[in-house]
Formats: sequence, C-alpha cells, structure tokens
Amino acid sequence: MSGGRSSSGIVAAVDLGATSGRVMLGHVGHNELQLRPVARFPNTPVRTIDGLHWNVLDLYRNAVSGLGAALRDEPGVSSIGVDSWAVDYALLAGQRMLGNPFHYRDERTAAGVEATHAVVGPEELYAANGLQFLPFNTLYQLSAERLADSLEGADTMLLIPDLLNFWLTGERFAERTNASTTGLLRVSEDDSSTSEARWDDALIERLGFPRHLFPALIDAGTSVGSLLPSVAESIGGAHRAGRSLDVIAVGSHDTASAVVAVPMRSEGAAYISCGTWGLVGVELERPVLTEASRRANFTNEGGVDGRIRFLHNVMGLWLLSESVRTWEQGGESIDLPTLLGQAAAVTTPVTVFDVDDPEFLAPGDMPTRIANWHSSHGLPAPTTRAEFVRSIIESLADAFARAVQTAAELSGRRVDTVHIVGGGSQNELLCQLTADRTGLPVLAGPVEATAIGNVLVQARAQGFVSGDLEALRALVAQAFSPRRYEPQAA
Repeated sequence: MSGGRSSSGIVAAVDLGATSGRVMLGHVGHNELQLRPVARFPNTPVRTIDGLHWNVLDLYRNAVSGLGAALRDEPGVSSIGVDSWAVDYALLAGQRMLGNPFHYRDERTAAGVEATHAVVGPEELYAANGLQFLPFNTLYQLSAERLADSLEGADTMLLIPDLLNFWLTGERFAERTNASTTGLLRVSEDDSSTSEARWDDALIERLGFPRHLFPALIDAGTSVGSLLPSVAESIGGAHRAGRSLDVIAVGSHDTASAVVAVPMRSEGAAYISCGTWGLVGVELERPVLTEASRRANFTNEGGVDGRIRFLHNVMGLWLLSESVRTWEQGGESIDLPTLLGQAAAVTTPVTVFDVDDPEFLAPGDMPTRIANWHSSHGLPAPTTRAEFVRSIIESLADAFARAVQTAAELSGRRVDTVHIVGGGSQNELLCQLTADRTGLPVLAGPVEATAIGNVLVQARAQGFVSGDLEALRALVAQAFSPRRYEPQAA
C-alpha cells in the first residue's frame, strides 16, 4: 500500500455481534496491520412478558469496561469505532431510552409487515429502497410500534451502534451503511453510490412515522465527537496529556465493516460474511433494482465509500449454534470441533433442506424443527447429531453456492473466486463444501474481518493510512494469509 503516513497509530474497535461482543485494539500504519483482542463478552437476549429484547445496557457496560482495558494496555489509543448487527434500534425521549430494544427475532413484526404492505406494496418498496424482504426490517418493526402506539413520546430513533455512540458522545447521528438496512433510505439506479441516499421522507410520511425520529445521516469515517467527560472518566486515560479521544463513525453495520476487510483483488470476487447469518454477494458501484432481483430476494445495502453490497441473507450458522444450544439444554456438553469432525466423517447421503425457511428464524428447538421440515417434505430426517450437523453444513453450502450464482447472474459479474470471512471461515467442512458446490476456489479468512474493517476506517480517518478500499484490502491481504480450498470432484 502506498500513500499512507509514515507514522502509525492505535485505535479501538467495539464489535457487537448477535451472540457476542468484543473490544479489539488495532495497530495500523504504512505496511502495518495488527489486531489484538482485549475483551470478549456474551450477548444474551432476554425474554420478558412483552417479547424478546436485547440487553443493550449490559452490552454498553461491557463495551465501556473493555475500552477501559484497552486504554490501560495502550494509553495512546486515538479513537473508538462501534459496529453491530443491523435493523434493531432504541427509541429515545430526550436523553432517556424508552425501553430495551426489541430483538429482530421477536414475533411482533408480523403485524408490521401486514400494515406496511397494506400501504406500500412489495414491488413499490423494492423500487424505492432496494432491500430484500425480511420480516424484521426496521420499517416493519416501526409499523408494529405504530400499531401499538409505542412511537408516541419518542423524539429519536437510534440504531444500535448509533445508540452507543450517543451514550459515548451525546451526539445523535445515523451512519449510512446501517441506515440503509432500515428500508427507509431511498436508493436510485441514477445515484452514483449510496453516499447519495437520503431518508425517504415521502415513504416515512405514508407509513405514519414521525419524521423527527430520524437523525441526520453521516458517512463512515466521519468524527461523531469526543467522549463525554463522564464517559472519559469511567474509561480512564482518555484525556491524559490534554489529548482528546475521538469517536469515529465506521461502517457501523457489521457486514459493511466486514466487507471492507475482504481481501478481494478483482471484480470477479464474491464474498460470504459468515457468522450467525451468511451474507452472500458482490460489491457494486450501483444498485440492481430489477424485478428479477426482487424476486430473488437480493438486497442493495450501503457499503463504505458509497459502494453497494449486493447480497442475499442466508440463515447462517445460527442453525448450528441453536442446535448445539438445544442439545446442551439436555444436560450434555457439546465439543463443537469434535462434532464437526464427526460430521465430516459421515458417508451416508444427507438431505439438503431449505435453510431460509421462516420456520428456522425464531429461537427454540432447532433439531426438532429440522426433523419436522424433513417429515413435512416426505424426506428422511437425520438420526444422529453428526448427521444433523452434516445436513446443516451441506444445506448452508448449497444455499451459499446458489446465492453466489444468482448474484453473478443478476449483477452481470463473472465470479471466479469466493471469499469467506468471519467465524464461518474457521469451519473447514463448510469452506470445502462451498468450494465443491460453487466449483470455485474458496479463500477463507480473516476471522475477525468486522473488527479489521472497523479499525481500518478509523485509521484512515486519523491519517495513519490512506487510499481507497482496494488499498485497504491490499493491507489486509498482506497481513492475513487466507486458507485456500479448491473444489473437489464428487
């Protein structure tokens, strides 16, 4: 990479996933990229009488504690960036949060889907926002809130990373990559990039949402502000030697940050950001808003630097983690590497099932639901845990392969390589089966792509590195060697 400053710097990334969170320290400079974890903590939802919620206060407490640990390790930290999963939000009245945010897997959204589509049909929605249909998209959640009169008294809606940034700095903004997942940004084929996307005031009015809920939009790389004195005091070290600690808006949708760190070297690369969800797609300069794209349920989400993340959401490793959770509730301890090894050794054919069936969205007994899917389709269900896991991994690989092929067809791109980043890149069976089913080489890694992308956007904003996304990805490729999987004949 060229053009960066000779000096290097240290930044801190708060990366909140659907099942866990982490605080990472990044050392970045010309030809330098190192990442080190300083805190990890669980993200466990809480079910109350009114539904399933995120324990966002505990997440914030752990994030602040982790930032304190980061500053004790490295007093020279220059900035902080926060990313998380998409679509979920908190409603605020002044500085007060009006209840813990709902979890996107909460059942309340069905009424919101019906109410939204009664006003604006799916075809018109897709033409406006370019998003695939997911029943938990923010506009459906807000419609459910409106039906319950829960928007009354709220003056701001903040998505989860924006909420943490508000608590850190007192400033209210909406970062564009995450705002693009709400369904309330207008995207047009005539726009050169999603950096031109704005809140769709006409759609917001038609759906009956107060316009004042939606704060000003900012781009990744923008300074949100400095830490509030009370936060700086609790974290410690932020104002030593008269130095202020900035909070930088990164690609606050975790997939947007992950895609920054995909070491893609050509337009022929597809990516799979694989964790709880599998986000499968290609990076484009302009959205694809065709009827074929809508029917294929592909989405056009905002990326860093105004790129388009043209992708399809696949249910992902949620199927496996929820199965393991169910088995462990029976009192047994499951060693996942051992179980995956047993699944790799399965030689009897297993059924490939529809991993995107809505039946698998909610928490609960996943093995029973998978068995019921097989039964309802007249197919033999797995009988052992190893067969269940093999069926899940085969089915995910099949869904990934189909999504890669569809992304290529809809975008007009010729795909010649598939990158898998995130936790799924450590799953050797999944990576090999994805290579086999796509017929393409798979490059696996880095595992911590989201935190790396978070760190790189901060480092560029601070002047420790420079250049476009391709330059940042070249630095990733230099620092992290992916594992290559070649397709094998059946």
